[in-house]
Amino acid sequence: MLCLLVLALQEHVGAQIVIGTPNLGFSQACASESFNTYSTTFVFSPESQLNATNQFTIELSDADGVFSDPTVVFTSAAGSITTSPAMLGFSLPETTAGENYKIRIKSSSPVATSSGSENFAAYYKLQDSPFTINNLVSTGAYCTGGSYLLTIDNPGTGANDSPLLYPSLTFNWYKETSSTTSVFVDEGSSLSVNVEGTYFAETNYGSCTSDSFSNRVTISEATSGEADITISSSLGNPYCPEQGLTTLNTIGGNSYMWFKDGVIIPDATAQMYQTNESGNFSVQVDLGDCSASGSIDLVSELFDSSLNVDEVNIIEDGETLMVTVTTTANNPEFEWYFNNSLIIGESTDTYQATEFGDYKIVITETVGCAASKEYVFVVQEEFDPFPDVPKIPNVISPNGDGINDTWTIPQQYVTGTNTEVQILNDRGQVVFQTINYQNNWPENALDLTNVNVLYYYIITTADLKTKLGSITIVK
Repeated sequence: MLCLLVLALQEHVGAQIVIGTPNLGFSQACASESFNTYSTTFVFSPESQLNATNQFTIELSDADGVFSDPTVVFTSAAGSITTSPAMLGFSLPETTAGENYKIRIKSSSPVATSSGSENFAAYYKLQDSPFTINNLVSTGAYCTGGSYLLTIDNPGTGANDSPLLYPSLTFNWYKETSSTTSVFVDEGSSLSVNVEGTYFAETNYGSCTSDSFSNRVTISEATSGEADITISSSLGNPYCPEQGLTTLNTIGGNSYMWFKDGVIIPDATAQMYQTNESGNFSVQVDLGDCSASGSIDLVSELFDSSLNVDEVNIIEDGETLMVTVTTTANNPEFEWYFNNSLIIGESTDTYQATEFGDYKIVITETVGCAASKEYVFVVQEEFDPFPDVPKIPNVISPNGDGINDTWTIPQQYVTGTNTEVQILNDRGQVVFQTINYQNNWPENALDLTNVNVLYYYIITTADLKTKLGSITIVK
């Protein structure tokens, strides 16, 4: 039994392997959400000493290449790797950021560890798109002896994906030395500037290339007491009003005064001003010991259009009205409505109105600024002030509904017939008298105290024939 025990211990001690230094399948690892797969190859010997339960793991060092607290980035299935050389793939953690990472390979049965690989730069690019600083205002100014603070916008303007949303990221600031070169200035999410120049920020991804950089801002010193600055428009210039209000923004200061076309805008005293209009907008900024001013000619991209008809159009029964739209809209669409109902099948820039009623045309620009305009117009029957009524009415209802509002009498008694028309109240007082009746009584609203009020009429023709009767006014 003692001999068997010694033999077993000798076999256990002898179950060892040697793992070679891993070879990298890359020179640097610049990972992102869209790409995060890297490979390494290694050798081990002897193959025969691997146990069936063995697993290989890949450990990642810290940013300085130290394995005191390594991160496991890959673990193979038990017994899945049995031959040498072997290739393994792995992914980087989102917190990876540094220039001197290493990886090493470990086995579990028997236990063995390789030496560390060559150093490599590795970054996980959590944010990899342009971002804004200074609210996208391209200039800034400081008074002599002062400074101007540049900051990364959070959340920024429009669809700006601010890198400040990712707390693990760090940032570098640069000052341009030419159109293609720049020098490092400082680190951090903001930069205090007291030297004139053009500045920008980049997310610190080391030697990895990235699209995570800011717009440029040119800073000047207001040596003459006032500096020239710019105004930015959040929707661009020209802008599409269909997207809503555009926000005008200027540099930071102590106080602000906004103008439109040279006229001060009441209560516009903030760094930002919102509008949906076109015009020349300007601002005066108090910087403390000096001031700054700037302007922008803001242009709306909303298309122009017009109709060839009036808002109210009078035609006779049986006539038609041809309506034509003129527009500068890109690839326009047309929708015609009659009495608030869509007219099916009418989609061109012309329409022939054949019925009396309310019409509407909606013009929509489908390319570029996707905006709409609508116009309303009315087609009415021509009004005949002297219709051929058969008899003298004795009831009217002057309530403004367009029906029976005035006392309309036969044509033989109206203007041009030299007929005298008198209207008297119930006390016998003459309230209306003319020899040129226009079918227009009552011309003004009557002061009615009862539900039904009675008046009397006397009609005397040119040959002195007389008609007498009453008129009941119904509320």
